[in-house]
Amino acid sequence: MRKPNSIAPQTRNNWLIDAVLFLGAIIASLTGIYFLFLPVGGYQGGRNPLYGVTIFFERHTWEDLHLWFGLLMIVAALVHIVIHWNWIVSMARRVWGELTQGQNRFNRRSRYNLLINAAIGLSFIITALSGLYLFFVPGGSHGVVDPVILFTRTTWDLIHTWAGILMIAAAVIHFSIHWRWVVKVSGKMVKASLPDFDAQSTPQITNL
Repeated sequence: MRKPNSIAPQTRNNWLIDAVLFLGAIIASLTGIYFLFLPVGGYQGGRNPLYGVTIFFERHTWEDLHLWFGLLMIVAALVHIVIHWNWIVSMARRVWGELTQGQNRFNRRSRYNLLINAAIGLSFIITALSGLYLFFVPGGSHGVVDPVILFTRTTWDLIHTWAGILMIAAAVIHFSIHWRWVVKVSGKMVKASLPDFDAQSTPQITNL
């Protein structure tokens, strides 16, 4: 018999993956906002007098946090996609059927939720790919011809920035839509992790 505060294994796994994804997204977003307002270009006393400003950490530490938590978010998102792949395929088929056959398969709320999910997915792919490009392709100071792939490094940086902003905005809306689920499951996770004092305090009765 399942305890009142117990959680189904699938729900627990979803929560854990979402928690890792959330942690990576929060740190990557905060560090991204840091670079948005304190851009890389310029130098102290030059066209960007804020370049040398230190907020909590040195600039290279912010770069490392943005890089590694961004990679953590990418890995967690890939695991999230694999776990929910059947749902993604099912939704894609339903959307395709509605578009091609004119069938009304979604209500207004479902369409809105799918639109937000699509915005998150598309902006995440663009942000991740542009971020990986900026990570693996060195800047012009390394003697590399620019552009290497399609666009200049500056354009890739702009794509990375604005796709990230769109992803953050869509993720905030997504989080607000599923807030009740987050609170409910998080509460159960906390209660399940705590020792069962009631069970420990109940005297054990044995047959003589």
